[in-house]
Amino acid sequence: MKALWTRFVWVLVLVGFSTVAAAEVAPDVLVKKTAEEVLEIVRNDKDIQNGDQKKIFDLAETKILPNFDFERVCRLVLGRNWANATDEQKAQFQKEFRSLLLRTYSSALSKYRNQTIEYLPFRLQPEATRATVKTRILQPGGQPIGLDYALEKGPSGWKVFDIVIEDVSLVTNYRSQFSNEIRQVGGMDGLIQRLAEKNREAGV
Repeated sequence: MKALWTRFVWVLVLVGFSTVAAAEVAPDVLVKKTAEEVLEIVRNDKDIQNGDQKKIFDLAETKILPNFDFERVCRLVLGRNWANATDEQKAQFQKEFRSLLLRTYSSALSKYRNQTIEYLPFRLQPEATRATVKTRILQPGGQPIGLDYALEKGPSGWKVFDIVIEDVSLVTNYRSQFSNEIRQVGGMDGLIQRLAEKNREAGV
């Protein structure tokens, strides 16, 4: 599971989303255009390749995280714990979870080694507000990795709310992890404190 999750977080970065006008393009076009934009930046920036943390954080912050429906992701990963949380706890959790994703993505961005993306056939009904975009990550000397995006169209356009790699869901993975931690540390406040400590240790 650890090896799978390491590949999971790398793929999240590899196919990250940028701030393209999401409402004006189909989900598959959005995925392809923005993924190639992120890869192009990484390929051409030696500082990022050499581990420049400021540039890596900036790239993750501006090109990846804004294109997730972040509040919905937080609701999904917490499950019933979201409904039981106070407004203050929800706000604090979103802040720390965003920092967790930022440091995870930033770490993975520096590990790019010429992976490429294959885009699978896509169909979308004219009035659809949900879509799944299927891709495969092609690795030099390695097996392809299947990757699905779950997107929903809202007032601000198409947003990602889940990613599934090799049948493992980002939402499901974090939901299980956070549910266990909430039980172990005695509630939402304990989970938030643990996330905050890890983020501070990582310098985010």
